[in-house]
Formats: sequence, C-alpha cells, structure tokens
Amino acid sequence: MTLPKTPKDLALAPVAAEIDRNLQRLRDLDDDEGIDFELSLELDKPPFVHSRHERAARVLAVALRGVDLHGWNAEITEDAAAVRLTGGSVSLDISVGAAVRDYILGAPCATTSSAPRSASDQGIPSAPPAMMGG
Repeated sequence: MTLPKTPKDLALAPVAAEIDRNLQRLRDLDDDEGIDFELSLELDKPPFVHSRHERAARVLAVALRGVDLHGWNAEITEDAAAVRLTGGSVSLDISVGAAVRDYILGAPCATTSSAPRSASDQGIPSAPPAMMGG
C-alpha cells in the first residue's frame, strides 16, 4: 500500500471520486450518437471538427466539470482509455469505459450508426491544474 507522501496526495481521493461521478453518465451510454449528444448537452455546444483531439478534449471537459483539481493535472491517456491524474507523489488512471474510449479514438461503437471518422486524427489534450476548477 502506498501512503500519501505530500499534503497534495490527500486531495487525490475526492478529486478522483468527482471525476468518476462525472464520467459515469458517459459510461452508461453505448453509442457515438448518445455520447456526442450528452457531451453537447453538458457543454452547451455541438462538436466542431470531430477530430480525435476535439473528442478527447470534450470528454475531459465533462469529466472535470465542477471539479476542484487541488493542484492535480488531468489528461486523457494516449490510448484514450482513462483520465490520468498526475502531480503528486502518485498518479491515478480513471477508466472512461470502452464506448467512450472508442468514441475518442473514432472507432465506431457496436450500435452506432454514425459515419466512420478519419484515422489520421492525432493529439491528446491535457488540462492544467487551474482549468475547470470550481
């Protein structure tokens, strides 16, 4: 078991719990259209370019909505499978779920009817600690 080594480490659990709660609404969806709709509703704006970078940024924005990061950094992992929290003596990955991962990567979900996305999409966003703090 890893014990907290810095005061910042003590804030990791509540930060992770809030992010996990925000992601749950997206995890409950099983198709691109549903995920896209939920993101548009939550962010109050439709997608613009449908690139991998934009999809990852939108998922991250919803995951961090209303979360005080307490100095932690959050980013979507390179494989798009999780939100990674770094900045203390430990790091933590919070799964986004298979359908959300596929949505970010542009891989059509099993039940989706949306058009395939470009395989040339590149880029993974990250959020500095002050972004989206509440």
